Amino acid sequence: MKRLLLTALLALGLALQAGTAAAHHGWSWTTGGNIELTGVIKTARLGNPHGVLEVDVEGEIWTIEVGQPWRNERAGLKDGDLAEGVEIRVVGEPSANAADRLLKAIRVYIGDKEHILYSGRN
Repeated sequence: MKRLLLTALLALGLALQAGTAAAHHGWSWTTGGNIELTGVIKTARLGNPHGVLEVDVEGEIWTIEVGQPWRNERAGLKDGDLAEGVEIRVVGEPSANAADRLLKAIRVYIGDKEHILYSGRN
């Protein structure tokens, strides 16, 4: 009986963890609407499962999720484009919890150049 209970609890824990990861990496945590932010990149951690930028937007630090390396490359972003000190404009879907200051980027603008990370999302 103890073994069955332990197995059930382990399975439940794994299922909850998988659900949380899927929710984060999808779009369910966003508002479904777009906003636009302009700021300066303070830090950039690019790689899998997606890149993450910390961007200073008028004195507030926002976390911006950009694409996976292949998606950024496909959008025309090159090494150094998403680096500390670069001014960017981002259009994307913010977290449903406004206090998070978290945005999933759909389009990134560096200077006059538009980089479309996700098409079909406005």
